Amino acid sequence: MTNNILDNIDLRTLGELLQQARKKCGMTQSDAAKVIDVARTTMVAIEKGERRLKATELIKLARAYGRSVSEFVRPRPVVQPFEMQFRAAYQRREGEEAQIEPTIRLLEEFCRNYLELEEIMDAPLPQNYPPEYEVTNMPIKAAAESIAIAERQRLGLGDSPISRLRDILEQDVGLRIFYLEMPQKYSGVYSYDEKLGGCIAINANHPEERRRWSLAHEYLHFLAHRRKPVLDFEGQYQRIPESERLADTFPKYFLMPTSSLLKRFNDIYRSHGKFTPTHLFTLAHYYGVSVEALVYRLEEMELVPSGTWERLRDRGIKVRKVQQELGLEEIPQRTDITTRHYQLLAIEALDRGLITEGRFADFLLVDRLEARRIAEKLREHSSGMMEEASDFNLI
Repeated sequence: MTNNILDNIDLRTLGELLQQARKKCGMTQSDAAKVIDVARTTMVAIEKGERRLKATELIKLARAYGRSVSEFVRPRPVVQPFEMQFRAAYQRREGEEAQIEPTIRLLEEFCRNYLELEEIMDAPLPQNYPPEYEVTNMPIKAAAESIAIAERQRLGLGDSPISRLRDILEQDVGLRIFYLEMPQKYSGVYSYDEKLGGCIAINANHPEERRRWSLAHEYLHFLAHRRKPVLDFEGQYQRIPESERLADTFPKYFLMPTSSLLKRFNDIYRSHGKFTPTHLFTLAHYYGVSVEALVYRLEEMELVPSGTWERLRDRGIKVRKVQQELGLEEIPQRTDITTRHYQLLAIEALDRGLITEGRFADFLLVDRLEARRIAEKLREHSSGMMEEASDFNLI
């Protein structure tokens, strides 16, 4: 029976699972090769999906990794490999490809895991997708603001600041969003698959204000260029295409609506008789954007003089230091790789006995010790939510 499964299993997927399990238990490829009495190069080929495993070899490796064989051969959702989509869309130099390919592979793995968790729990992520916006021949700024207004209305956001952007785009739209470590020059990755829907990775190494901006940027790609995979990084274009100019323009209207920003500016001016650099910092904090992004937006609206940001920068103003002096707390950091909804699906599957502790750790990409710590934290969170719901007679 095991032989039949191995004859039909996707070798690349099996290789990835074996590699993850090996690393989790701290074994090298040489260590694993000794377990099944092969050369290290053979183990490399197995983990790349280039060499088929024998049933006896899989049993030995599973035992060495402290896993059950079923964890490696269970049916998994089949999706089109992300890196093939990106390779077809982008001609990259070998060095660039080596830099970003691990991120693309990791995004694909997390998205497939997300779908698998949904199937295990019979709880698909609701997709509240709008039709793709038509922007052909529309002026960039008009198209960006029009889409921003339409989406805010569709999602019931009004013109207020969006404090929980990541949660809203996941839970109210149905996008799969992950914060992954990338080289500094990359800001985000967007892909679309018919089974998975819209999938986004944001650079976890960037400040929260920039991550929010990048997330809005990738959201525009989903809204207007849904089926085109996108890698966003500095210096990638000699001539910026319209699709990127639209995505660059959208966040300022989506995160700082004209009506709201104008009202806030006028309120400040009426109250104080002037608009000072201090107000720039408080207003940027209010919208959860960088001071630079806010200043350029106000310059465009002709509310502050052109060149304001350059003058502030030339004066050597340290943004974070000023924010601390003004008592402005940092924008809440959402540094988890996965969203809370993804984590809660995983802990519920574990507590119901539908997945093993090892698989739970794989879903969160951590070792078992860290998985136990996260599990306890998630159980406390779930328990707190249940108590709060009970207090309000919701259950």
